[in-house]
Amino acid sequence: MCCSHFENREQVSGEKAASFDLASVKGMRFFDPHVHMTSRTTDDYQAMADAGVVGLIEPAFWLGQPRTGIDSFRDYYSSLIGWERFRSSQFGIKHYCTIGLNSREANNESLAEQVMEILPLFVYKEGVVGIGEIGFDDQTAAEEKYYRLQLELAKEAGLPVQVHTPHRDKKNGTRRSMDIAIEHGIDPSKVIIDHNNEETVKEVLDRGFWAAFTIYPFTKMGNERMVEIAREYGPDRIMVNSAADWGISDPLAVPKTAALMKLRGISEEAIQLITYGNAIAAFAQSDQIDEADFTSVLSVDQSAKFEGNSILRGGQQPRIDKSSIIIS
Repeated sequence: MCCSHFENREQVSGEKAASFDLASVKGMRFFDPHVHMTSRTTDDYQAMADAGVVGLIEPAFWLGQPRTGIDSFRDYYSSLIGWERFRSSQFGIKHYCTIGLNSREANNESLAEQVMEILPLFVYKEGVVGIGEIGFDDQTAAEEKYYRLQLELAKEAGLPVQVHTPHRDKKNGTRRSMDIAIEHGIDPSKVIIDHNNEETVKEVLDRGFWAAFTIYPFTKMGNERMVEIAREYGPDRIMVNSAADWGISDPLAVPKTAALMKLRGISEEAIQLITYGNAIAAFAQSDQIDEADFTSVLSVDQSAKFEGNSILRGGQQPRIDKSSIIIS
């Protein structure tokens, strides 16, 4: 990463750089509804906990190169509901996930057919709060086919849907994603449209969907722009996430955006909805999230093990904290 956890460099080329610390939002709780922790280190979990992140959702996505067999999908999905959920708990953070076949890999139809066969084995597991991230990448016929099939799976399972909108031709791809969801009888209130920008937000909100914004360096959205979105549209049905992954990204994008919003005069009530409450409300429709989970103290015992393995290596000493979710 290009900067420390307690500084911000403006995240979109051409925008004014800003720097600030997180002291102004100390004591606030944050929920990141889209972050790929499989790609992150335990240092990132530590920093997120210290910054006030109490819960997160990890959507299934691609690994940076195509998977070559069904067993790699099976192992990946298993890690999202198993090891990664455990690893997060070792830092006092509640981990949830969405399970799905991502749009990029939907284009390998022979493998996609096999993935569709195993998805029902995972979507009913504890901690799975939606089908996702699914949708369009290149907007091919295969992507549409598997998007539709997964919408039907979401209906059957009674789960929210987390939609990935394409990086190219985003406006049309976003509209197409919403049209298809409505065609399948999915209530817009159960669909989180992700990776929005200024081009898409109005239609998403006008049609009753949730609008998620990804604060990601040099692409997607910057947090200066996100402040202006919050000013123009208010906090209703809007949420922010980091989508931090194996690329140049920032797992503290949510608390940093909250700090900038506060600096720019956005009300604390609005900030709380955009960076915490709205995401919980949207995904609690899965009946897997209870906000009370984040108001009670979570004990941390890093000597615990998952299938015989802990997060410790060699002579590392466990941190054991029974009275706070913050590890200092």
